[in-house]
Amino acid sequence: MAQYGKPEYWEDRYSRPDVEWFEWYQNWESLKPTLAQYITPSHNILNIGAGNSRMSAEMFDEGFIHITNIDLSQGVITRMSEKYRDKQPTMKYYHMDARAMAFDDNSFDVVMDKGTLDSVLCGDASLANANKMLTEVHRVLSPTGVYISVSYAPPPQRKMVDKDEFSWSVSVSQVERLAVTLKLTSDESPSFHYIYICKKGAKTQPSAPPA
Repeated sequence: MAQYGKPEYWEDRYSRPDVEWFEWYQNWESLKPTLAQYITPSHNILNIGAGNSRMSAEMFDEGFIHITNIDLSQGVITRMSEKYRDKQPTMKYYHMDARAMAFDDNSFDVVMDKGTLDSVLCGDASLANANKMLTEVHRVLSPTGVYISVSYAPPPQRKMVDKDEFSWSVSVSQVERLAVTLKLTSDESPSFHYIYICKKGAKTQPSAPPA
């Protein structure tokens, strides 16, 4: 899995002429019962590490038309921009690093991450890079925005999501893994994924100690 943390791996993967779309972890249909509680068609949505997933297009077709997609791979951004040019200008694709995003503060109501944090944690300086990404996500979210991260890892392995400096409350849901992803891993792997729901501005601050 170490290759998943390397930008050159993704650029090579998406540059292959025979590359097909691939839905990491989950698709829109399987995530919709959970995500629809936090996303509305009027929301401005950011999808980080979008790859060649069809989820944004499927959401667009159901009325979620304000979607910005970013990815480290220039090749996949070019391909997806061409593939879905009929959905522009409200669905956009940008070549961008989630650790240093070129968006203003408070730009998005929702930031979606389907396996991107997991990939960052596979690379060199993983914890430092994960913190950079989460800090940027927190920055670009509106004061009441929501960060949604779909991960293979249980809460004890994702404690960095709930750091004190992030003003979001964190809750966790589970969703059964799709059959296609079960085939890619060992029988010992969990049969579900975790959905981390981070609601900005909702974190309960600890009470001050008595004087």
